[in-house]
Amino acid sequence: MKYLPRIKAFMTPFPYSIQDTASLEAANEQMQDHNIRHLPVLKDGQLAGIVSDRDIKFFKENINTDSNQTKPTVDDVCVSGVYVVDLNESLDNVLSHMALNHIDCTLVTKKGKLVGLFTVTDACRTFAKYLRDQFLPGGGNDAA
Repeated sequence: MKYLPRIKAFMTPFPYSIQDTASLEAANEQMQDHNIRHLPVLKDGQLAGIVSDRDIKFFKENINTDSNQTKPTVDDVCVSGVYVVDLNESLDNVLSHMALNHIDCTLVTKKGKLVGLFTVTDACRTFAKYLRDQFLPGGGNDAA
């Protein structure tokens, strides 16, 4: 009998993260340097939320910041109340919840500590591998 796989087998382990007090420029730079779109946000060593490249772009386009104000920080843009699962959660539960709630990133923890994340990109990669493992390549002769 086969068991449903756990999220830990498909997540991106040891994700980059950023402090809530970091500047938006630092967050944006880190995402570009590592070719990623999400950064878990830590506050006093604890998971506080997540920031995405889309959140930063939206903030910069819609919030007027003049030079006299303090520079915006990750905390100004961070999304709290994110979807967090234990690394032993079953993959099907995570995928169903993400699809139902239009979530593009799940934070994965072990005993409350961040150990990974699972994004829509990870889901696509996982499904592509599943299809390759289950089926022979198509002949390409079928009409669309």
